[in-house]
Amino acid sequence: MKKQPIFLFLLSFLLLACQPVLSSCSGRSHLNPSDPVTLTFWHVYGEQVGSPMNLLVQEFNETVGMKKGIIINVTRMSNASDIGEQLLAAQAEEPGAGSMPDLFLCYPGTASLLGPENLVNWSDYFSGEELESYVDAFLEEGILQDRLCVFPLCKSTRLLYVNGTEFDRFLADTDIGYSSLRTWDGFFRTAERYREWSGGKPFCAFDYLVQNVDLCAREKGAAQIIKNGYYDCSDPVLRSTWKPFAEALIRGDIIISDLYANTQMMTGEVPAGTGSSAAVLYFNDTVTFSDNTTEPMNLKVLPLPTSASSESGSDPLAPQTGCGICALKTDSKKAEAASVFLHWLTESERNLDFAAETGYFPVTEEAFQAIDSYSFQDPSYRSVYNAIRTVKNTCRFVPLPSDSGFIEKTNRLYDRLRAEQSSLTEQYRDGADPAVLESKTWKQFCSCLGSPDT
Repeated sequence: MKKQPIFLFLLSFLLLACQPVLSSCSGRSHLNPSDPVTLTFWHVYGEQVGSPMNLLVQEFNETVGMKKGIIINVTRMSNASDIGEQLLAAQAEEPGAGSMPDLFLCYPGTASLLGPENLVNWSDYFSGEELESYVDAFLEEGILQDRLCVFPLCKSTRLLYVNGTEFDRFLADTDIGYSSLRTWDGFFRTAERYREWSGGKPFCAFDYLVQNVDLCAREKGAAQIIKNGYYDCSDPVLRSTWKPFAEALIRGDIIISDLYANTQMMTGEVPAGTGSSAAVLYFNDTVTFSDNTTEPMNLKVLPLPTSASSESGSDPLAPQTGCGICALKTDSKKAEAASVFLHWLTESERNLDFAAETGYFPVTEEAFQAIDSYSFQDPSYRSVYNAIRTVKNTCRFVPLPSDSGFIEKTNRLYDRLRAEQSSLTEQYRDGADPAVLESKTWKQFCSCLGSPDT
């Protein structure tokens, strides 16, 4: 009897230790279909009523959710930047911000600001064997302070889109081929040649110029080029990498997109554009010119060019972008309900169906393997996923900064370059020293994105 207090203490300790994952420790579920739990959900996948995510939520509520006693209630649909701002405002209890949702999509940078300690650790609800079925790089991005706070639902990368109809005309008159677009050196030669061939039209519109410069510099050996959210403008590799991009902009071979490159491709302003893999959602099958004539787009999709080479021993890199799903840490019942929904949502077949409908990567290895046999109704989507599969098999994924402060700085640079690109090209064609013009763009890069210490 004297040992009973010690035994009770140990039992209480074990119960407390198991409390966040009680169902894992005891096998007992907190869910009750007679007393359903409702989870509010903010997401970024379509603001329309019939969005792909809303349809999945409806299916879950009518099947697994009904059986187990879980209701997912979508209360906000917007873009990632807006949701990130609203999450921070809700957590700070700003006037009019409303309450924090139970489930939400956000970038790891936003989750870090919200505090990993305030979010469910998904590792408590997925076994080690289950986690092994997901793409490692996607899981790693969501680990904050040793907690898996941001679970991958689907990811995207950047790809090179080409108007096949126009490019084939260009091929017929030159010795250029699609293989010329595999490297940045070949890309810039192609862009210059196209401008000359077309009588002055730019070849490619860039959605995310800085991301391409960043990846190219890393492939060339630049290390730690971002410190505390700023680029190290004293890095000679970063400086030399910026040069060919700026020179192509000055000559008029490339342009900064007005908003998204697909718009300028669909109006015939350019035959190529770099953008998100999810941009395929927004392409038309035809190009409509300013005189209202049209022709087929015949869209071709390729991996981004690379600066990696076997001689240097560098690996091709690909940007890894996209939100993940987080759950606000409240009680065990809500955490378990969130886990059930997330397990269901990321089952391989369902995950591939959702990804294929939205232009994103699936997040399980099994889903990636199924891409080869997947039935795509649109040839443009097949082209996108062929490129995605090539990227997955040949490149190393690199998460790039996604916090709102970094995005604001890059947008500031794009606004400046977009406003000045026509003037830069005119000055170049009027005989201005290209080195002086290039140096001017570098100063703008550093003033927007460079560290105050360099």
